[in-house]
Amino acid sequence: MMTLKDVCCKKTVKVVRLSGEGPVKRRIMDMGITKGVDVFVRKVAPFGDPVEVTVRGYELSLRKADAEMILVE
Repeated sequence: MMTLKDVCCKKTVKVVRLSGEGPVKRRIMDMGITKGVDVFVRKVAPFGDPVEVTVRGYELSLRKADAEMILVE
């Protein structure tokens, strides 16, 4: 299973599940990243932090630590 952090630029993936707990998981879900949603990886910064994605029609920047909690296929 790979995480959103491992996805290359210009790829679309589907969220399988969110790891993590408590407020961090809630914050990710509040951003619209939930099970079954498609996420398009737009850009990855040179050192991998942050990751810029498009989800549900809007753009987000995610920290590498948050992207690691999002399992995708």
